[in-house]
Amino acid sequence: MDLAKLIDRYNALGIAEVVDHEKFNLISIVHHSTKIEGSTLTELETRVLLEDGLTPNNKALHDTLMATDHYAALLFTLKEARAKRPVSIEFLKEINSLVVRNTGQIYNTPLGTVDATKGELRLGNVQAGNTYFPNYSKVVPYLTDMVAKMKDLMKKPLKQSEQINLSFDAHYNLVNIHPWYDGNGRSSRLLMNYVQSFYNLPLAIVHNESKPDYITALNESLEKTDIKFFREFMSKEYSKLLQTEIKRFEEIDKPKWGRGFTLIF
Repeated sequence: MDLAKLIDRYNALGIAEVVDHEKFNLISIVHHSTKIEGSTLTELETRVLLEDGLTPNNKALHDTLMATDHYAALLFTLKEARAKRPVSIEFLKEINSLVVRNTGQIYNTPLGTVDATKGELRLGNVQAGNTYFPNYSKVVPYLTDMVAKMKDLMKKPLKQSEQINLSFDAHYNLVNIHPWYDGNGRSSRLLMNYVQSFYNLPLAIVHNESKPDYITALNESLEKTDIKFFREFMSKEYSKLLQTEIKRFEEIDKPKWGRGFTLIF
């Protein structure tokens, strides 16, 4: 089943309107996005932390703060999307500042001091694994160009498939510009969710279990200068999520008498 049909089925079932579904989904987004970045919290620990404010035993404080920061950033991002706030460099900096609010550091560079907790852009070059990101001097021009193109596209009546691709492309472009010293992956995934929320689409999740394929897709699109590899990966992740949610919801209406739930009196 293609993405358009899955989204139509998802919406027809009214899954997004189910009580507590949004919170369940948002906590899942936080868990997987922080897990990709090295958090040791389980999904249950993340849920208890965000719902009840109870911190897990024997887990690093950094991981707890990463989850609570990400949750605050996600709520902010979705609120701004629903208000139809246009994307801008300042908006991206606000998202990143929330992502690293309690874990960000101060970076002293030859060109000045960068306070990561304020979403300030990097003033030095960075790499992740074998990937070198654009020179710091190109960050502002690249962001300016990306934001201008996104604004232009989001003023037009886009087809659903174009809206989906825009969310994936924004994710890909921001993570490859790598504007900050920390929180680039989380901020890029939040930008993807911003676009999806802007168009009232279900929110996508990059599952931690898919991290190797995620990195491979990012690298392959970068090396071959072709975003199709990343789009294909994200489409599979999105489809998997929607299929799982639809199946889980449809199971509710199947007769359970004689199996599963049974009265105990």
